[in-house]
Amino acid sequence: MRWQKEQCLLHNNSCAISLVYVTDDLQIKDTRVLAAMTHPLRRRLLTLLKVDGPAMASMLADRTGQAVGNISHHLRVLGAAGLIEEAPELAKDRRERWWRRTAGTVSWSARDFAGDDAGETIALAAQSINLDYQLATLRAWDTAPQSEKERWPRGPFAVDSWMRLDDAELAELCAELTAVIRRWGDREIPDDGRERGTVLVFTHGVPGQP
Repeated sequence: MRWQKEQCLLHNNSCAISLVYVTDDLQIKDTRVLAAMTHPLRRRLLTLLKVDGPAMASMLADRTGQAVGNISHHLRVLGAAGLIEEAPELAKDRRERWWRRTAGTVSWSARDFAGDDAGETIALAAQSINLDYQLATLRAWDTAPQSEKERWPRGPFAVDSWMRLDDAELAELCAELTAVIRRWGDREIPDDGRERGTVLVFTHGVPGQP
């Protein structure tokens, strides 16, 4: 199954961006591709293109509050790295330039860059940006207006637990959690008239001391 490969990557000191409507998976081993992702705005653009689908620079500028020229620059960087591609069939005329993701899940393992000083630095920066993105989303929810929180009275949660595990058991736990997350992330959305919003679910399991 497709998620089995990603479970190993997550366990072996790596990061992954796993989003709804997953299509193909991409494991990054090229530092140039990883470097293209190592920017907060480009990280967000990849997310928007996955969650909302293909878009033009002007549409992404509206979503991010950035200038169109700045967005276009970052889209070209992502395109040169093969992380996104143009979708000319969506354009109504030559003035329109649409972009789409080339992979649903993007993952990388720090082990693939071991021994390469530049690669290790880029991998650490990418992991840091990924963590900042996750924590920023969590903090934004904590400070959201009460009216928004009232729309989600039961769902939002936070769980942590100290366990005694060895490396193999931690990998097994990762596999089980990943399976649940992918089952919900990959599901076909029911056409039942219920209003659904985007939700970020992320997990970390790392050795540490209480």
